[in-house]
Amino acid sequence: MLRFLLQRLVGVLLVLWVIITLSFFLMRCAPGGPFDLEKPLQPDIRINIEKKYHLNEPLPAQYFRYVTDIILHGDLGPSYRYSDRSVNDFIREGLPYTMQLGFFALMVALTIGLSMGLAAALRHNTRWDYLAMAFAILGVSIPDFVLGPLLQLLFGIHLKWFPIAGWEGFRYFILPSVTLGSYYAASIARLTRGGMLEVTLQDYIRTARAKGLSEPVVVLRHMIRGGIIPVITYLGPATAFLLSGSLVVEKIFQIPGLGRHFVNSALNRDYTVALGMVIFFSALILVFNLAVDLLYLVVDPRMRKK
Repeated sequence: MLRFLLQRLVGVLLVLWVIITLSFFLMRCAPGGPFDLEKPLQPDIRINIEKKYHLNEPLPAQYFRYVTDIILHGDLGPSYRYSDRSVNDFIREGLPYTMQLGFFALMVALTIGLSMGLAAALRHNTRWDYLAMAFAILGVSIPDFVLGPLLQLLFGIHLKWFPIAGWEGFRYFILPSVTLGSYYAASIARLTRGGMLEVTLQDYIRTARAKGLSEPVVVLRHMIRGGIIPVITYLGPATAFLLSGSLVVEKIFQIPGLGRHFVNSALNRDYTVALGMVIFFSALILVFNLAVDLLYLVVDPRMRKK
């Protein structure tokens, strides 16, 4: 297991290095710059600013300095638009809100998705199966920027059950969490149904039933362990995408998370902030994928033998 972990860690570091390298040079190749304002800067002022941020150095030297700061200090660089703030400051400010939104959306996705997937698999070809799959199709089909305003209109304005904007308490969490988690709940429901139906046909499930075990025991002790493996595979990137994909939801519900800084950095051409967000979210995806690989060893004993 230790060898497997070391191999995966080396792979994660190599992939992250490739992402940093490609993102850095692609960002530098983009037209325009952070100091291209409506009113052009005077040449001497522009030279001083570029010297301050080391933009007057050759591109390989800038790249080496950037990577060195990340490795040695975890520093993602300063903001070009806000001279008194760094990329790390923006991440520290917005990450708690984005993490909370991602956590509650994941709970919504797991609760609804696993429940409906299990109901569909255990009641195969019944109305419960058809209802669950209809929900799955509907959840995948409706994008966040459509579902969010609809929930705000219905439950916020007409029924007045929940606030439509802000992030000040549990009641504020409901609508954005449902909006963000509905797509993933639908995907989890489909994966759970498919995994459970596949496991049902396995010999060890027939053996467990032949021994006289009750159906709840067969489902909880034998079927779920194998049936949710597709869900575990999906949860790695899905969890990271819940955190990084909340940009639209944060904008709709006025949540002060990372999405706001990411959008503003793109609009303001604040390249270091945009680059830092890309690297941060990429690292999240890689870490969660690594966690999924380790979770495989716990859920599926066959993986430990391999």
